[in-house]
Amino acid sequence: MSDIYALPDSGLLAFLLFDWLDIGHQDERETWLAMIDMAQRLAADAFLPHYREADITEPRLETDGVHILPAIQTALNLYREMGLFGANFSEEQGGLGLPFAVSLAMQSNFAAANVSTSAYPKLTAANARLILAFGTPAQIEQFAQPEIEGRWFGTMCLSEPQAGSSLADVRTRAILDGEDALGARYRLTGNKMWISGGDQDASDNIVHLVLAKVARSDGSLPEGSKGISLFIVPKILPDGSRNDIAVAGINHKMGFRGTSNCLLNFGESDGAIGWRVGAERDGLVQMFMMMNEARIDVGMGAAALAYRGYRLSLRYAQERSQGRAIGVRGGEPLPILTHPDVRRMVLQQKAYAEGALALCIYCGHLVDRADEEAEALLALLTPIAKSWPSEFGVMANDIAIQVHGGYGYTRDFAVEQLWRDNRLNPIHEGTTGIQAIDLLGRKLLFSDGGSLALLRERIAATTARASAFAEWDGLGTILLTFWDRIEAVIAALRTRGGAEAFDDATLFLRAFGHGVVAWLWLDQAMSALALADPQPRIGTVYACRFFFETELPQALGWLSIVAAHSDLVRNTPERAFA
Repeated sequence: MSDIYALPDSGLLAFLLFDWLDIGHQDERETWLAMIDMAQRLAADAFLPHYREADITEPRLETDGVHILPAIQTALNLYREMGLFGANFSEEQGGLGLPFAVSLAMQSNFAAANVSTSAYPKLTAANARLILAFGTPAQIEQFAQPEIEGRWFGTMCLSEPQAGSSLADVRTRAILDGEDALGARYRLTGNKMWISGGDQDASDNIVHLVLAKVARSDGSLPEGSKGISLFIVPKILPDGSRNDIAVAGINHKMGFRGTSNCLLNFGESDGAIGWRVGAERDGLVQMFMMMNEARIDVGMGAAALAYRGYRLSLRYAQERSQGRAIGVRGGEPLPILTHPDVRRMVLQQKAYAEGALALCIYCGHLVDRADEEAEALLALLTPIAKSWPSEFGVMANDIAIQVHGGYGYTRDFAVEQLWRDNRLNPIHEGTTGIQAIDLLGRKLLFSDGGSLALLRERIAATTARASAFAEWDGLGTILLTFWDRIEAVIAALRTRGGAEAFDDATLFLRAFGHGVVAWLWLDQAMSALALADPQPRIGTVYACRFFFETELPQALGWLSIVAAHSDLVRNTPERAFA
């Protein structure tokens, strides 16, 4: 059986988009579903076949730049020919005009098939969208348009060797060098680390979006994040000459190996030429637009990897015969899926993987709605959309290896590579700990509580639907009680105040994420039961019950630790680690 079986099922995606979220009209849905089917075929035919090869044949740095596996370029050429670089850009911008939620559903197939190849168009789309939002008409025509067409690729250059997530400490400097048709022109010098797609030979050009600080008249740089500006710095300049950008090295990674990851030196000679985007010192605010889209994309990539691992381990558990029922002697070995422990592991993967898919597509739907309430709710849920699929997607992939037993620990089966690929996702685009501080701080403790109130309204609407079913009313009550507990913990932390309130922020993030996913599972179950024939989605019903019975109780334990507010970790002396 082909591994296409393990890519996100179009029936599941159609349920999420149309039956659950009620996106689009019937004629639109038929077109979108045909495009999702097309995406799955392309993912299976062009992305999936070189998944293992891209892991083995890493990008290599030669005198003329970085070379990636030729099969990656072949796949991305086909992707471009189908117009998919511009999938969710408007037709006026040269795109296909798909809703973001639909494009995410399509992307899930490419990420599941080959996440490292799919990273190039995802970064490019986010790059182009930022230029469209903040760039001048000339910058849009010169840089964003070729990206939407898929001829040029894009990157985001934030981190530096001495400043990973702490962007306030970036030292890349920009010196004004005049002005031309593309805007204020600068010369940039500095180093950027961990740049995905930083150099490659699959596109005609690379558009780098670079965070840097404009030097003062005395040569000093402004301190802090408010001094950061954003610049477009292309590999090839408009006149066809090479910009002053050098690849200082390639990072050799545990996974995601098909995506080149580079240390870039800007300005080794006369300074790399770049054009400022928007106003000076607005760079970080602008970049957050790209980062927030990237965070949802990271979540979807993690969900897709978890889903593929789940489907592969399900098939393995159905086909692998070993052991007999407890207490039974003799007879033929049984498929291992009949054993309770294996059955639980497979169902746990389903709850994680499909719960993560639903979370990301729901956030994509909020992007499409773009009204005030949707934007407030999206801001609250973005740290969850990035971190929950990343953390629990890796756990799902870990379980997939366990289901495969010894075979899962070998390179003969894809599950070990899926785990390695997914292990990046809790780290990049803001680590889990950073997402936790963002959620607990800016989104909750330091806010007016409006976005949380919106979330509670939607949870209440779901539990009201559940109350119409006697067998589901109890789960609605459990969910409301859980969220009351969340709010009580928030109130206690707000009263405590200070840095100590963040001691257990990651545990709080984990519990909050479980509460969100529990709500989404219950909401999906209600939509599944409302179908004329709910049997095709019966798995949604059982996965929902599983999550409430086995996962949500664990989240209560995490909240108890947060509420206890032990000072043990904070006060453990450094000598205790010796």
